[in-house]
Amino acid sequence: MKNIVTERQKQLLGVIYDFIKSTGYPPTYEEMREDLGVSSNQSIVDLLEKLKKASVIKKDIGARTLAILPLGYKILGAPQLVSVLGVTTAGMPAEAIEITGEWQVLSQDVSKLQADVFMLRISGDSMINAGIDDGDVVLVQSKKEFVSGEVVLAHKDGEATIKRFISEDKPPYVYLKPENSKYKNILFTDTTELKGKVISVFNKNKWKSVK
Repeated sequence: MKNIVTERQKQLLGVIYDFIKSTGYPPTYEEMREDLGVSSNQSIVDLLEKLKKASVIKKDIGARTLAILPLGYKILGAPQLVSVLGVTTAGMPAEAIEITGEWQVLSQDVSKLQADVFMLRISGDSMINAGIDDGDVVLVQSKKEFVSGEVVLAHKDGEATIKRFISEDKPPYVYLKPENSKYKNILFTDTTELKGKVISVFNKNKWKSVK
């Protein structure tokens, strides 16, 4: 592991981790520069680029887009941090509301993940029979292929919802099923997209499997 990054790169990785854990969002270039004790933003940019090429972090334009990849957590020997990206409904589809500054350390009860994961806070009661209650946080793994029966994050007409994905050989064939008899199935259309699988739920201060 020591051959993947230099000691200086590891120091910057630690700065990023500690900042996210304590504040809820990634540091700016200035904040990284001050914590690392360097005089120029270019030094930070160069270190970040090397960490990115080593698949230790991912980033888009700007410092606030930083995210640590599984390899980065392994190098640090630290538990994974996952951001709560927004609020989605366990009811009828509704627009996901962005939340900033809210991160959570993954419990060791949650299996180690090698793919992109994120968390969403649930609003609504349509998935209560799957053990997902109003106000819970669900851990979602981004996927492209899904199996009937999985609880998924779906987008329909650009709006987000959590439901059970059902695909069968009888009408209505493919649909999103709520886990509460008060709600009706949501039929698949050309505007329905599955974005990720719900793999765990944070309920009553504990990570639990989805029923």
